[in-house]
This record gives sequence, structure tokens and C-alpha cells, in this order.
Amino acid sequence: MAKGNRSADGKLAARLRLTPGRNVSLDDIDAGDVHGWDKDAAQKELDKNIARMFDLQYVMHAQGKHSVLVLLQAMDAGGKDGCIRSTMRGLNPQGVRVTSFKAPNTVELSHDFLWRVHRVAPAAGEIGIFNRSHYEDVLIARVRKLVPKSVWTQRYQQINDFERMLTENNTVILKIFLHISKDEQKQRLEDRLKDPTKHWKARPEDFTERVYWNDYMEAYEDVFQRTGIDAAPWFVVPANRKWFRNLAVSEIIVDALKSLKLRLPRSSFDLSSAVIE
Repeated sequence: MAKGNRSADGKLAARLRLTPGRNVSLDDIDAGDVHGWDKDAAQKELDKNIARMFDLQYVMHAQGKHSVLVLLQAMDAGGKDGCIRSTMRGLNPQGVRVTSFKAPNTVELSHDFLWRVHRVAPAAGEIGIFNRSHYEDVLIARVRKLVPKSVWTQRYQQINDFERMLTENNTVILKIFLHISKDEQKQRLEDRLKDPTKHWKARPEDFTERVYWNDYMEAYEDVFQRTGIDAAPWFVVPANRKWFRNLAVSEIIVDALKSLKLRLPRSSFDLSSAVIE
């Protein structure tokens, strides 16, 4: 076991949780920090957490009272797909839905920006996973000036109101930023160019968006400060090391599920009266 760490006790999740309303500088958060863990210990702990998530998901689904929304944000090549693949592999697919948000289509653009998000929010008993999210509307929309400042600045409060409504209706929201360094992103993009099996992932904008790195960091810092609320705080996960990223995300999810104090419901009828012929 890594020095000073105990699994699934909430301590790692607590260290990665941002204090709502406080200013954050991503320059002060080391994207390569592994918080004392080593790779072998982290993999063993991840395997345990995957088993814990399966058990907790089963009870949550049976109880049918709560839902969990795991929201992943990152820069290009930040590891969202790999994180989902590695940490969610043990969940029952009948109770999980992954939604990837791309540029809105014409139907989505004819509605308010949260419409397409609300319609895929997890139902009671479900886990929803967002690969990108409504936060793109205060990130890329801001950096690339897709809408006027007067529009995107209003969206912070609209997002806060929307998320409070979800949490007040028993949805646990886990907002996770996978934090990689600019150098690490460069290495990962270069790896995509070298590996023919990853060529399909490459998009022109992955490379051109690097020009706006500092603008995105500033936009993310504003997002953390203005949309981190007590009911739905942000977590910043150092993600240069994929194995630590996976451990950290699994710990955040397990800690949240455990906090719900889930219980299997009682049978809806007297089981002693059941007759099997």
C-alpha cells in the first residue's frame, strides 16, 4: 500500500475536492502528482474499487431513490475515454449510460443550451457518465467566441441553478477535471500520429486548440470558482499518470456512493406466502 494512504476512506477524494467559491490556479496543481501512490498499489486498489462500485450500484439500482452523474472534463487527449473504459468496466451496463457531447446539432441549437443535457440526465437508480458536458458552453464557447460575453457569463448561474435542481431531486453530481500538463498533451498527440490504431482519434482542432491553452486554463479556473457549489463541487485529478487518474476517479465515485448509506429495499409482499410449484 502506498505511504499514508488507506483505500476508499474518502481521504484521497477529499484532497482532490476543490473548496466551492475559492479561487484556483491550475499552475499550482501538479498534473503529475500521485499523492504518495505507486503504480502496483494503485492497480490493486482500483480493482477493489471496481468491485465496490458493482456492489454499491446494485443496491442503488434496487433502492431506486438516488442517481449519480459523473461528469468528466479535460483538455484534448486528457484521457476521458480511457478513464471511462478503465474505471467503469465492472459496472452493470443495464444501469449505466455514457453520453459524449459534441458540437450541438440543429435540433439542439433550437433549444436552450441545457436542454440536451437534461434529457439524458440519469434516472433514479442509474449512473450517468458525461464525456464532456454543458461546461463546454462556458469553455470553448468563451475561448473561441462562439457566443457574446453577455451570453456565456449568464450561463454560470444557469448551470448552478440546474445542478441544484438535480441534486435536490437526489442526483449526486461528481464534476471531475482530468488535469494534464501541456507537455503531456503534446506527447499524447504525438503518440496518436505515430500509432496507426489511433489515427482515427486525430482531429485538426486537437492540434490547433493548443494555441489557446492559456485561455482554456483561465476559463477552467473561472468555471471552478463560479460553478463549484456545496451540492456539486469540483474535483481536480492530476492525470499525467493514467494509473493514478483511474484510481482517483474510482475513489471519488466509491466515496460518493458510500455516503448515500444505501440499503436494499424490503420485499413488497410476504415472502412466506410465496408458493413455487
